[in-house]
Amino acid sequence: MRYGYYPGCSLERSAAAYHQSAMAVVQTLGIDLVEIDDWNCCGATEYFSINLLPAYALVARNLALAQDQGISNQLVAPCSACFLNLTKTDRYMMESSKLAADVNEALAAGGLHYTPGTVRVRHLLEVIVNDVGYDAVAARVSKPLTGLRVAAYYGCLIVRPGYGGIFDDPEHPTALDKLMRVLGAEVVDFPLRAQCCGGHMTQISQEVAFEMIRRLLKNAADYEADVIVTVCPMCQLNLDAYQPNVNQFFGTDYTIPVLYFTQLMGLAFGASPIELGIGKEFVDARPALDKIGVALPLTEAPRRPERPKEALPMPRMEEE
Repeated sequence: MRYGYYPGCSLERSAAAYHQSAMAVVQTLGIDLVEIDDWNCCGATEYFSINLLPAYALVARNLALAQDQGISNQLVAPCSACFLNLTKTDRYMMESSKLAADVNEALAAGGLHYTPGTVRVRHLLEVIVNDVGYDAVAARVSKPLTGLRVAAYYGCLIVRPGYGGIFDDPEHPTALDKLMRVLGAEVVDFPLRAQCCGGHMTQISQEVAFEMIRRLLKNAADYEADVIVTVCPMCQLNLDAYQPNVNQFFGTDYTIPVLYFTQLMGLAFGASPIELGIGKEFVDARPALDKIGVALPLTEAPRRPERPKEALPMPRMEEE
């Protein structure tokens, strides 16, 4: 199975472990991801609030590159924000001939043109559960995650509004839950599985952002989850990097590691935690991994104390 691949900015920096584990997993599953050449940032969320036409043109440039390079008519985006921006831009260009004309006029300055509807953008999770399938994944499990209690967190972007085609229930998605069960994990009830983590709200209002993150951490803790598994770099960053800040702000003591779904898949396939980028997270994953007999070297300890004694500076966001 061959697809185009758009990693996005986060997977080259703050979410490098996601890219690292994804490459290990797709190789095992026989998926060939061909990175589009000369891709650029999708603009995340901020650019669309500043100037719409350049924002759409910025995103459409990636679609035009994928179209021109003939990699595939299907483009995989592991990042939920990138997935949303790419699918939204394609859909809006299909629905508005004026927007399509204006965007292509901008692209023409760089010798590019995009025909709306040409490239189908898909999230990596959807490709794995629909194209590969649960049975094929189960066949590659050599070290089941037996005894690991997992809270499956989808975030708010990949299941709604469904610009790229709805592949799961927008309020009560189950694809990630099923995938974790196939790996042998015990999936706990997680009612807030599709609620927003706050996105970039951490850069706007600490009080609002920390409350949104606290609710998710409390929900996972209430159901005694050993780990939260996510499909989005922004969700992982907020729940992981800001967990000590939330603890200090509310006087709580959450220590729930937040890992990417590809990292847990890799462990179930027999890959080493270092190969999967485990150990780069802020909240120590070793207590959770101990439950499934996976040892993480001490050199790969978390990058920050679990409970700060003094106010911590806000974690620096990578530009997207």
